[in-house]
Amino acid sequence: MATIPENPFVLVDGSSYLYRAFYAPPHLTNSAGEPTGAVYGVVNMLQSLLKQYNPSHIVVVFDAKGKTFRDDLYAEYKANRPSMPDDLRCQIEPLHNVIKAMGLPILIVPGVEADDVIGTLSRQASALGIATLISTGDKDMAQLVDENTLLINTMTNSVLDIQGVNDKFGVPPELIIDYLALMGDQADNIPGVPGVGEKTALAMLQGLGSMDDIYKNLDKLAPLGFRGSKTMAKKMQDNEKMARLSYQLATIKTDLELSLNYADFTHKDEDTDALVQLFGKLEFKRWLSALLDGGKMINKQSSGSISGESNNEIVVSSTIIDRSAYKTIYTQGQLTQWIKKLENAPLFAFDTETTSLDYMKAEIVGVSFAIQSNIGSEEAPIIEAAYLPLAHDYIDAPKQLALIDTLAQLKPLLESCDRKKVGQNLKYDRSVLLNHGIELKGIEFDTMLESYVLDSTGKHNMDALALKYLGHQCISFTDIAGKGVKQLTFNQIAIKEAAPYAAEDADITLRLHLHLFKQLQASPELLTVFTDIELPLLTVLSDIERGGVEIDSVLLAQQSTEIAKRLLELEESAYAEAGRPFNLSSPKQLQTILFEELNLPILKKTPKGAPSTAEEVLQELALTYPLPRLIIEHRGLSKLKSTYTDKLPKMVNDKTGRVHTSYHQAVTVTGRLSSSDPNLQNIPIRSAEGRRIRQAFIAQPGYKIVAADYSQIELRIMAHLSQDKGLLKAFSTGKDIHKATASEVFSVPLDEVSTEQRRSAKAINFGLIYGMSAFGLAKQLNVGRQEAQQYMDKYFMRYPGVLTYMEDTRAIAHQQGYVETILGRRLQLPEIKSRNGMLKKAAERAAINAPMQGTAADIIKKAMIDMAKWVQEKEAGSVQLLMQVHDELVFCIKEEFVESYTTEIQAIMANAADLDVPLIADAGMGDNWDEAH
Repeated sequence: MATIPENPFVLVDGSSYLYRAFYAPPHLTNSAGEPTGAVYGVVNMLQSLLKQYNPSHIVVVFDAKGKTFRDDLYAEYKANRPSMPDDLRCQIEPLHNVIKAMGLPILIVPGVEADDVIGTLSRQASALGIATLISTGDKDMAQLVDENTLLINTMTNSVLDIQGVNDKFGVPPELIIDYLALMGDQADNIPGVPGVGEKTALAMLQGLGSMDDIYKNLDKLAPLGFRGSKTMAKKMQDNEKMARLSYQLATIKTDLELSLNYADFTHKDEDTDALVQLFGKLEFKRWLSALLDGGKMINKQSSGSISGESNNEIVVSSTIIDRSAYKTIYTQGQLTQWIKKLENAPLFAFDTETTSLDYMKAEIVGVSFAIQSNIGSEEAPIIEAAYLPLAHDYIDAPKQLALIDTLAQLKPLLESCDRKKVGQNLKYDRSVLLNHGIELKGIEFDTMLESYVLDSTGKHNMDALALKYLGHQCISFTDIAGKGVKQLTFNQIAIKEAAPYAAEDADITLRLHLHLFKQLQASPELLTVFTDIELPLLTVLSDIERGGVEIDSVLLAQQSTEIAKRLLELEESAYAEAGRPFNLSSPKQLQTILFEELNLPILKKTPKGAPSTAEEVLQELALTYPLPRLIIEHRGLSKLKSTYTDKLPKMVNDKTGRVHTSYHQAVTVTGRLSSSDPNLQNIPIRSAEGRRIRQAFIAQPGYKIVAADYSQIELRIMAHLSQDKGLLKAFSTGKDIHKATASEVFSVPLDEVSTEQRRSAKAINFGLIYGMSAFGLAKQLNVGRQEAQQYMDKYFMRYPGVLTYMEDTRAIAHQQGYVETILGRRLQLPEIKSRNGMLKKAAERAAINAPMQGTAADIIKKAMIDMAKWVQEKEAGSVQLLMQVHDELVFCIKEEFVESYTTEIQAIMANAADLDVPLIADAGMGDNWDEAH
């Protein structure tokens, strides 16, 4: 990596920073509902830059509003870029204010782009011999690199000098414009020469020189021998005008007449009072707290190194990571030394690098570790991290320690309960190690789960967490592996690039844990959710995933054939209704048919003003018109076919003969589990086709499928939370709650409640706990809004405790911004104070329902943990916990144990929580899942 001189002149591409920060997590809002994530991200990156290089002269350059000279040259320039999102536009002014308050100059020049301003300033500084550092993510700026000018990508911390540009792009800085002009640039809509891609452009430039040289020597293109070289001369000749235009568009201007220069861009003292006011409005609480305690954003006298940081500097905002300190373990001596370090450490971070994201197929390519070497110190943590490559197999890969022998040496350490480990999504790493005969034990912490318990909203992948909590941008996988079809698997990546990426994973994981666990310790209820529910569930889910479930592929194939036949019938019927053939899967064609040719009423429009063909629109139209009804059925069957009947047989693992789903603990905001590949949560149960898919989930010979499902668990939780006497009595006496509600709402004796009245009462019971309005209930029951309101009024009159609970919960949510489950899980509601009425109402509905959904999630998770212990006590092979789906647990049980085990399962589920009403689990059995449910 290039060496950056001390105190460089720093030119920041503010527009590049702004867009990167906007599209990267965390997507924050303040309590007024105003987006703040882009401001947060840019300030984080600026702080990191300032701490690392401590420049005396710096300027942040932004694009000006309106057109530039390039738009006059080429009307289509940047035409494929969408307009700036409103949520980004409203953050520009507060961001500029924060940057100015930090003491940083801002420069915006109308009629040109930020690139041109930076280009001019860098050339001026270079001519004076001033070391200059351009901070951007824009590859176009590589053309500005010279003997005094370096380029840094703050997202990857990679620095390019002249040689670095040559190594990265294959051409020196002076040919970058030619390179961009020949191949074009999709991001800026620079056309380039048709048919010239990266390889062709490089072949011509490396073979002949600049574009001018190429046009002077067109006859020398064919002998270069690259693919298409024989016809390239004519292609270049035919498109010379476009090539020359592209060259102009790609050229960054370096000769603007600017009224300011290097001397004007000094890093001034920050305005602490202004920052306090701004951070207060933006609700950047950690930064605000540190400033109020006498801290500063950046101590300008500091050297910028961790050891030189002042005690009153806001170090929580960004973490400087020295990747050059990471170790790569190649020898037995190094391995032995690290094993001793890990054995002596009270806690170490662990991570695997593998060949696949499929936990059943993934094989280890390498492992990384991190330990804290200054435990007990008041100073910032000092982390030692290392990568142990084991199976990189690209050509000329350096010699690595033998995989099998090395894993055998690590096995005692990894299988020790006494050697405590922390990881990010250790469920995956545990499964990968099991593929190699190692059972990971001593799982003490998981940063993904720590973050999820603290705040279930947002993303919980390591890159997002590092940016959110440490202000650090991790190396992304695509930075070292590439993208798309050409993306390398980890074993193909050069160790010199793989090692910093892998070691950083372990390093950041340990730092995140040290940060997150302090916050958990400050909230005992959240700590209990983490230690008693989420962490022990990790191993339980891993075992369920690896156990898999058997399916009947023949039955699914038969169903696929039948669905295909029905889809053809639906298409023919739809064509007849429409009066002509059309693509049923095309929203645009459907819009034309429904709203232009058949003149059906337009119920809703898309953001761009076109008539909507969304599911809820079609559902409403289907009540009156036949074509939308046919479309809905076609959509549903098509989805079932592509998602399940066609796909499930292809997902059977070659080794186990079973299907293995992935359960996700850190996705839903309520605490519920989700699953993917396949998604077990979305298999329909009310349709005949959905039930037939469940019939394909089968028991092996000599076994039965048993499904145990909590009965009306959310209504029972509502009774407990609201303490409504009517609900408590109905559940405690074992009444049918929907009949009881119907009796109260419709004023009929319990034994005279009709099926229709019970159905309506069920809609009322569930609708109200989901915060449904009278309008929504009217739609659900197909009655007038006034009649629906009367039902609601009568319900609340009979169950006044429910109304009180709802009103109190809304008030609490507004006051503290979150609600809680019975077991203490916290459910954040970032939109509860939004100025957008729809978002605010949605948050209020969520506030009412979230404690019930969240508590239901907690209860079934507790039941799963208890169930796993129970399974271990039973005769080996007699019972397997197969699946978890919503409030249901599915087992495969040996036939002779079905009756006794089912009774025990129901008892364990009933005792998973202590509510003021009984918890009841209904159970069924059969040869397949459908029969058991």
